[in-house]
Amino acid sequence: MINYKEIITIEPGKLGGKPCIRNMRITVYDVLSWLASGMSTEEILDDFPELTKEDILACLQYAAERAHQITHQRA
Repeated sequence: MINYKEIITIEPGKLGGKPCIRNMRITVYDVLSWLASGMSTEEILDDFPELTKEDILACLQYAAERAHQITHQRA
């Protein structure tokens, strides 16, 4: 299993502190938006060769963890 904490980085001075992939200027939001719009993993990797399949999976894990945290904070 991929540990998203080794891939997703947050720097206060970069992109307003948004979670990014490996200190790049590609955000978790970007990747999730591409997936939500119907792009396949392969299409994303073709368009952004600096990304890896593990990067995309890390974004999904990050989003799942955040959703879990939000759900449990409301309980």
